Amino acid sequence: MHPVGEYLHGRCFASDNASGIHPKVLDAIAEANRAHASAYGDDPWTHAARSALAAAFDSDIEALFCFGGTGANVISLATLVAPYESVLCAQTAHIWNDECSAPERFTNAKLIPLRDEFGKISIDDVIPHLGPGRGVHRARPRVISITQPTEWGTVYSLDELQNLASFAHEHEMMLHVDGARLANAAVTLNASLADIARCGIDALSFGGTKNGLMGAEAVILFRPELATRAAYARKQATQLASKMRFIAAQFLAYLEDDLWRSLAAHANDMAASLARQCQERTDIQFVAPVSCNLLFPRLSATALEDLQRDFYFYTWSEPDSIARWITSFDTTAEDVEVFSGAVARTLSDKS
Repeated sequence: MHPVGEYLHGRCFASDNASGIHPKVLDAIAEANRAHASAYGDDPWTHAARSALAAAFDSDIEALFCFGGTGANVISLATLVAPYESVLCAQTAHIWNDECSAPERFTNAKLIPLRDEFGKISIDDVIPHLGPGRGVHRARPRVISITQPTEWGTVYSLDELQNLASFAHEHEMMLHVDGARLANAAVTLNASLADIARCGIDALSFGGTKNGLMGAEAVILFRPELATRAAYARKQATQLASKMRFIAAQFLAYLEDDLWRSLAAHANDMAASLARQCQERTDIQFVAPVSCNLLFPRLSATALEDLQRDFYFYTWSEPDSIARWITSFDTTAEDVEVFSGAVARTLSDKS
Protein backbone atom coordinates (compact mmCIF):
# COMPACT_ATOMS: atom_id res chain seq x y z
CA MET A 1 0.00 0.00 0.00
CA HIS A 2 1.17 3.54 -0.75
CA PRO A 3 0.30 6.58 1.36
CA VAL A 4 -2.38 8.85 -0.04
CA GLY A 5 -0.04 11.82 0.32
CA GLU A 6 2.18 10.48 -2.43
CA TYR A 7 -0.74 10.66 -4.84
CA LEU A 8 -1.87 14.08 -3.65
CA HIS A 9 1.58 15.55 -4.19
CA GLY A 10 1.81 14.25 -7.75
CA ARG A 11 4.68 11.89 -7.08
CA CYS A 12 3.14 9.00 -8.99
CA PHE A 13 5.00 7.64 -11.99
CA ALA A 14 2.79 4.60 -12.57
CA SER A 15 0.43 6.06 -15.16
CA ASP A 16 -0.81 9.32 -16.60
CA ASN A 17 -4.25 7.93 -15.68
CA ALA A 18 -3.28 8.81 -12.10
CA SER A 19 -2.90 12.49 -12.95
CA GLY A 20 -5.48 15.12 -12.13
CA ILE A 21 -7.73 17.28 -14.28
CA HIS A 22 -6.52 20.53 -15.81
CA PRO A 23 -8.16 23.62 -14.25
CA LYS A 24 -9.43 24.86 -17.63
CA VAL A 25 -11.15 21.53 -18.10
CA LEU A 26 -12.74 21.72 -14.67
CA ASP A 27 -13.94 25.24 -15.51
CA ALA A 28 -15.48 23.95 -18.73
CA ILE A 29 -17.34 21.23 -16.84
CA ALA A 30 -18.62 23.77 -14.32
CA GLU A 31 -19.79 26.07 -17.10
CA ALA A 32 -21.71 23.19 -18.72
CA ASN A 33 -23.35 22.54 -15.37
CA ARG A 34 -25.20 25.86 -15.19
CA ALA A 35 -28.46 24.70 -16.77
CA HIS A 36 -30.30 21.71 -18.15
CA ALA A 37 -29.53 20.41 -21.63
CA SER A 38 -30.82 17.62 -23.85
CA ALA A 39 -29.34 14.19 -23.22
CA TYR A 40 -27.28 11.77 -25.33
CA GLY A 41 -25.40 14.42 -27.28
CA ASP A 42 -28.23 16.58 -28.57
CA ASP A 43 -26.81 19.66 -26.88
CA PRO A 44 -24.83 22.76 -27.92
CA TRP A 45 -21.55 21.56 -26.35
CA THR A 46 -21.52 18.28 -28.25
CA HIS A 47 -22.39 19.93 -31.56
CA ALA A 48 -19.69 22.56 -31.03
CA ALA A 49 -17.07 20.00 -29.96
CA ARG A 50 -17.70 17.87 -33.03
CA SER A 51 -17.21 20.93 -35.24
CA ALA A 52 -14.04 21.84 -33.33
CA LEU A 53 -12.61 18.36 -33.87
CA ALA A 54 -13.43 18.51 -37.58
CA ALA A 55 -11.56 21.82 -37.76
CA ALA A 56 -8.59 20.50 -35.78
CA PHE A 57 -8.25 17.43 -38.00
CA ASP A 58 -9.11 19.52 -41.08
CA SER A 59 -11.25 16.62 -42.31
CA ASP A 60 -14.83 15.64 -42.96
CA ILE A 61 -15.02 13.44 -39.91
CA GLU A 62 -17.59 11.86 -37.66
CA ALA A 63 -16.77 12.26 -33.95
CA LEU A 64 -18.38 10.15 -31.25
CA PHE A 65 -17.64 10.91 -27.60
CA CYS A 66 -17.31 8.22 -24.97
CA PHE A 67 -15.81 7.86 -21.51
CA GLY A 68 -13.38 4.92 -21.71
CA GLY A 69 -10.30 4.10 -23.73
CA THR A 70 -11.29 0.47 -24.07
CA GLY A 71 -14.73 1.67 -25.10
CA ALA A 72 -13.24 3.89 -27.80
CA ASN A 73 -11.28 0.97 -29.20
CA VAL A 74 -14.30 -1.31 -29.08
CA ILE A 75 -16.45 1.23 -30.92
CA SER A 76 -13.77 1.81 -33.56
CA LEU A 77 -13.17 -1.86 -34.25
CA ALA A 78 -16.85 -2.84 -34.12
CA THR A 79 -17.45 -0.20 -36.78
CA LEU A 80 -14.71 -1.48 -39.07
CA VAL A 81 -14.78 -5.26 -38.78
CA ALA A 82 -17.32 -8.03 -39.30
CA PRO A 83 -17.49 -11.18 -37.13
CA TYR A 84 -15.86 -13.29 -39.85
CA GLU A 85 -12.90 -10.91 -40.20
CA SER A 86 -9.70 -10.31 -38.25
CA VAL A 87 -7.74 -7.46 -36.71
CA LEU A 88 -3.94 -7.55 -36.95
CA CYS A 89 -2.14 -5.83 -34.08
CA ALA A 90 1.18 -5.81 -32.23
CA GLN A 91 1.68 -8.57 -29.68
CA THR A 92 2.17 -5.81 -27.08
CA ALA A 93 -0.97 -3.90 -28.12
CA HIS A 94 -3.40 -2.73 -25.48
CA ILE A 95 -6.31 -4.31 -27.35
CA TRP A 96 -4.54 -7.68 -27.16
CA ASN A 97 -3.14 -7.60 -23.62
CA ASP A 98 -5.10 -5.18 -21.50
CA GLU A 99 -8.75 -5.05 -22.51
CA CYS A 100 -10.04 -8.37 -21.18
CA SER A 101 -10.99 -9.57 -24.69
CA ALA A 102 -13.52 -6.74 -24.96
CA PRO A 103 -12.71 -6.10 -28.65
CA GLU A 104 -13.29 -9.77 -29.45
CA ARG A 105 -16.47 -9.96 -27.39
CA PHE A 106 -18.07 -6.89 -28.93
CA THR A 107 -16.90 -7.46 -32.51
CA ASN A 108 -16.96 -11.29 -32.52
CA ALA A 109 -13.92 -10.89 -34.77
CA LYS A 110 -10.50 -12.48 -34.37
CA LEU A 111 -7.49 -10.57 -33.04
CA ILE A 112 -4.15 -11.73 -34.42
CA PRO A 113 -1.03 -10.53 -32.58
CA LEU A 114 2.08 -9.82 -34.66
CA ARG A 115 5.73 -9.64 -33.67
CA ASP A 116 6.80 -6.07 -33.04
CA GLU A 117 9.90 -4.00 -32.47
CA PHE A 118 9.35 -2.11 -29.22
CA GLY A 119 5.64 -1.98 -30.01
CA LYS A 120 5.88 -1.02 -33.68
CA ILE A 121 4.75 -3.31 -36.49
CA SER A 122 5.75 -2.95 -40.12
CA ILE A 123 4.31 -3.96 -43.45
CA ASP A 124 6.70 -6.92 -43.46
CA ASP A 125 5.05 -8.12 -40.24
CA VAL A 126 1.61 -7.92 -41.84
CA ILE A 127 2.32 -9.57 -45.21
CA PRO A 128 2.60 -13.20 -43.97
CA HIS A 129 -0.94 -12.97 -42.59
CA LEU A 130 -2.50 -11.95 -45.89
CA GLY A 131 -2.02 -15.10 -47.87
CA PRO A 132 -2.20 -17.52 -49.41
CA GLY A 133 -5.87 -17.38 -48.63
CA ARG A 134 -8.05 -20.30 -47.63
CA GLY A 135 -11.32 -18.73 -48.65
CA VAL A 136 -14.04 -19.06 -46.06
CA HIS A 137 -11.89 -21.35 -43.90
CA ARG A 138 -10.01 -18.48 -42.24
CA ALA A 139 -10.97 -15.11 -40.88
CA ARG A 140 -10.45 -12.48 -43.54
CA PRO A 141 -7.87 -9.82 -42.54
CA ARG A 142 -9.75 -6.53 -42.42
CA VAL A 143 -8.08 -4.11 -39.99
CA ILE A 144 -4.53 -3.20 -39.05
CA SER A 145 -4.62 -1.69 -35.57
CA ILE A 146 -1.60 0.19 -34.23
CA THR A 147 -0.95 2.20 -31.08
CA GLN A 148 0.47 5.73 -31.38
CA PRO A 149 2.62 6.04 -29.36
CA THR A 150 3.12 2.34 -28.71
CA GLU A 151 3.02 0.61 -25.35
CA TRP A 152 6.82 0.94 -25.35
CA GLY A 153 6.60 4.69 -25.92
CA THR A 154 7.96 4.49 -29.46
CA VAL A 155 6.40 6.67 -32.14
CA TYR A 156 5.45 5.94 -35.74
CA SER A 157 6.65 8.64 -38.14
CA LEU A 158 4.12 10.30 -40.43
CA ASP A 159 5.64 8.38 -43.35
CA GLU A 160 5.23 5.09 -41.48
CA LEU A 161 1.60 5.90 -40.77
CA GLN A 162 0.95 6.81 -44.37
CA ASN A 163 2.68 3.69 -45.68
CA LEU A 164 0.67 1.43 -43.37
CA ALA A 165 -2.58 3.15 -44.39
CA SER A 166 -1.77 2.91 -48.10
CA PHE A 167 -0.83 -0.75 -47.74
CA ALA A 168 -4.04 -1.49 -45.87
CA HIS A 169 -6.17 0.20 -48.51
CA GLU A 170 -4.35 -1.60 -51.34
CA HIS A 171 -5.34 -4.89 -49.69
CA GLU A 172 -8.94 -3.90 -48.97
CA MET A 173 -8.17 -3.34 -45.30
CA MET A 174 -8.44 -0.34 -42.99
CA LEU A 175 -6.12 1.27 -40.47
CA HIS A 176 -7.19 1.90 -36.87
CA VAL A 177 -5.03 3.90 -34.49
CA ASP A 178 -5.30 3.52 -30.72
CA GLY A 179 -4.38 7.08 -29.79
CA ALA A 180 -4.82 7.07 -26.03
CA ARG A 181 -1.65 9.21 -25.92
CA LEU A 182 -1.86 10.62 -29.44
CA ALA A 183 -1.17 14.13 -28.17
CA ASN A 184 2.22 13.02 -26.86
CA ALA A 185 3.09 11.43 -30.20
CA ALA A 186 2.03 14.54 -32.11
CA VAL A 187 4.34 16.66 -29.96
CA THR A 188 7.22 14.25 -30.59
CA LEU A 189 6.57 14.48 -34.33
CA ASN A 190 6.04 18.25 -34.23
CA ALA A 191 2.84 17.48 -36.11
CA SER A 192 -0.67 18.88 -36.02
CA LEU A 193 -3.79 16.76 -35.75
CA ALA A 194 -4.43 17.65 -39.39
CA ASP A 195 -0.98 16.27 -40.33
CA ILE A 196 -1.91 12.97 -38.73
CA ALA A 197 -5.31 12.92 -40.44
CA ARG A 198 -3.65 13.34 -43.82
CA CYS A 199 -1.83 10.03 -43.34
CA GLY A 200 -4.94 8.12 -44.39
CA ILE A 201 -6.14 6.70 -41.07
CA ASP A 202 -9.66 5.27 -41.18
CA ALA A 203 -10.52 5.31 -37.47
CA LEU A 204 -8.84 6.86 -34.46
CA SER A 205 -9.38 6.39 -30.74
CA PHE A 206 -8.44 9.91 -29.63
CA GLY A 207 -7.59 9.95 -25.95
CA GLY A 208 -7.99 12.79 -23.49
CA THR A 209 -8.14 11.12 -20.08
CA LYS A 210 -4.37 10.57 -19.90
CA ASN A 211 -3.71 14.22 -20.77
CA GLY A 212 -5.75 16.34 -18.38
CA LEU A 213 -9.36 15.36 -19.10
CA MET A 214 -11.76 13.46 -16.83
CA GLY A 215 -12.99 10.26 -18.46
CA ALA A 216 -13.21 11.77 -21.92
CA GLU A 217 -12.34 10.01 -25.18
CA ALA A 218 -13.43 10.42 -28.78
CA VAL A 219 -13.81 8.04 -31.70
CA ILE A 220 -12.82 9.84 -34.89
CA LEU A 221 -14.01 8.29 -38.14
CA PHE A 222 -12.45 9.56 -41.33
CA ARG A 223 -15.12 7.76 -43.33
CA PRO A 224 -18.38 9.54 -42.48
CA GLU A 225 -20.39 6.78 -44.17
CA LEU A 226 -19.56 4.64 -41.12
CA ALA A 227 -21.31 7.04 -38.73
CA THR A 228 -24.56 5.11 -38.37
CA ARG A 229 -22.80 1.82 -37.73
CA ALA A 230 -20.56 3.50 -35.15
CA ALA A 231 -23.52 5.07 -33.35
CA TYR A 232 -25.10 1.67 -32.80
CA ALA A 233 -21.73 0.20 -31.77
CA ARG A 234 -21.30 2.93 -29.16
CA LYS A 235 -24.73 2.30 -27.66
CA GLN A 236 -24.22 -1.47 -27.57
CA ALA A 237 -20.82 -1.03 -25.94
CA THR A 238 -22.51 1.01 -23.16
CA GLN A 239 -20.43 4.07 -24.07
CA LEU A 240 -23.26 6.46 -24.96
CA ALA A 241 -23.16 8.98 -22.13
CA SER A 242 -26.52 10.45 -21.18
CA LYS A 243 -25.02 13.75 -19.97
CA MET A 244 -22.64 13.94 -22.88
CA ARG A 245 -22.21 17.68 -22.64
CA PHE A 246 -19.78 17.16 -19.77
CA ILE A 247 -17.49 15.13 -22.04
CA ALA A 248 -17.92 17.45 -25.02
CA ALA A 249 -17.21 20.54 -22.92
CA GLN A 250 -13.87 19.04 -21.95
CA PHE A 251 -12.90 18.59 -25.58
CA LEU A 252 -13.82 22.19 -26.32
CA ALA A 253 -11.40 23.30 -23.61
CA TYR A 254 -8.84 20.72 -24.77
CA LEU A 255 -8.81 22.04 -28.33
CA GLU A 256 -8.92 25.75 -27.48
CA ASP A 257 -5.53 27.37 -28.06
CA ASP A 258 -4.07 23.86 -28.51
CA LEU A 259 -4.23 23.09 -24.80
CA TRP A 260 -3.82 19.41 -25.72
CA ARG A 261 -0.41 20.20 -27.21
CA SER A 262 0.93 22.24 -24.30
CA LEU A 263 -0.11 19.57 -21.78
CA ALA A 264 1.47 16.76 -23.79
CA ALA A 265 4.61 18.82 -24.41
CA HIS A 266 5.05 19.31 -20.68
CA ALA A 267 4.64 15.58 -20.00
CA ASN A 268 7.19 14.78 -22.70
CA ASP A 269 9.61 17.38 -21.35
CA MET A 270 9.35 15.93 -17.84
CA ALA A 271 10.15 12.47 -19.21
CA ALA A 272 13.18 13.79 -21.08
CA SER A 273 14.32 15.61 -17.94
CA LEU A 274 13.90 12.48 -15.81
CA ALA A 275 15.90 10.41 -18.29
CA ARG A 276 18.63 13.04 -18.47
CA GLN A 277 18.95 13.47 -14.71
CA CYS A 278 19.03 9.72 -14.09
CA GLN A 279 21.70 9.20 -16.74
CA GLU A 280 23.80 12.07 -15.38
CA ARG A 281 23.71 10.60 -11.88
CA THR A 282 23.86 6.88 -12.60
CA ASP A 283 24.71 4.33 -15.26
CA ILE A 284 21.03 3.45 -15.63
CA GLN A 285 19.96 1.81 -18.89
CA PHE A 286 16.72 2.64 -20.69
CA VAL A 287 15.82 -0.36 -22.82
CA ALA A 288 13.59 1.58 -25.25
CA PRO A 289 14.05 5.05 -26.73
CA VAL A 290 12.54 7.80 -24.59
CA SER A 291 10.40 9.33 -27.31
CA CYS A 292 7.47 10.76 -25.37
CA ASN A 293 6.34 10.45 -21.74
CA LEU A 294 7.10 6.76 -21.15
CA LEU A 295 10.40 5.46 -19.80
CA PHE A 296 11.53 1.86 -19.39
CA PRO A 297 14.61 1.56 -17.13
CA ARG A 298 16.31 -1.70 -16.30
CA LEU A 299 16.98 -1.94 -12.56
CA SER A 300 17.80 -4.79 -10.24
CA ALA A 301 14.87 -6.46 -8.52
CA THR A 302 16.03 -5.18 -5.13
CA ALA A 303 16.38 -1.62 -6.45
CA LEU A 304 12.85 -1.77 -7.84
CA GLU A 305 11.54 -3.04 -4.53
CA ASP A 306 13.31 -0.31 -2.57
CA LEU A 307 12.07 2.49 -4.85
CA GLN A 308 8.51 1.21 -4.80
CA ARG A 309 8.37 1.63 -1.03
CA ASP A 310 8.24 5.39 -1.55
CA PHE A 311 7.18 5.86 -5.15
CA TYR A 312 4.31 4.36 -7.05
CA PHE A 313 5.22 2.86 -10.45
CA TYR A 314 4.81 -0.46 -12.21
CA THR A 315 7.28 -3.22 -12.93
CA TRP A 316 6.85 -3.71 -16.67
CA SER A 317 8.70 -7.02 -16.91
CA GLU A 318 9.66 -8.83 -13.72
CA PRO A 319 11.89 -11.46 -15.42
CA ASP A 320 13.91 -8.68 -17.06
CA SER A 321 13.74 -6.25 -14.11
CA ILE A 322 12.30 -3.53 -16.34
CA ALA A 323 10.17 -0.79 -14.80
CA ARG A 324 7.77 1.60 -16.49
CA TRP A 325 7.78 5.24 -15.48
CA ILE A 326 5.24 7.68 -16.91
CA THR A 327 5.19 11.44 -16.55
CA SER A 328 2.02 13.50 -16.83
CA PHE A 329 0.83 16.99 -17.69
CA ASP A 330 0.95 17.82 -13.97
CA THR A 331 4.32 16.24 -13.16
CA THR A 332 6.52 18.99 -11.76
CA ALA A 333 10.23 19.66 -12.06
CA GLU A 334 10.42 19.09 -8.30
CA ASP A 335 8.78 15.67 -8.72
CA VAL A 336 11.45 14.75 -11.26
CA GLU A 337 14.28 16.10 -9.11
CA VAL A 338 13.11 14.19 -6.03
CA PHE A 339 12.53 10.96 -7.92
CA SER A 340 15.79 11.03 -9.90
CA GLY A 341 17.65 11.72 -6.66
CA ALA A 342 16.00 8.72 -5.03
CA VAL A 343 16.94 6.57 -8.02
CA ALA A 344 20.56 7.71 -7.78
CA ARG A 345 20.76 7.02 -4.04
CA THR A 346 19.13 3.61 -4.40
CA LEU A 347 21.48 2.52 -7.19
CA SER A 348 24.47 3.86 -5.25
CA ASP A 349 23.46 1.85 -2.20
CA LYS A 350 23.16 -1.29 -4.34
CA SER A 351 26.52 -0.90 -6.07
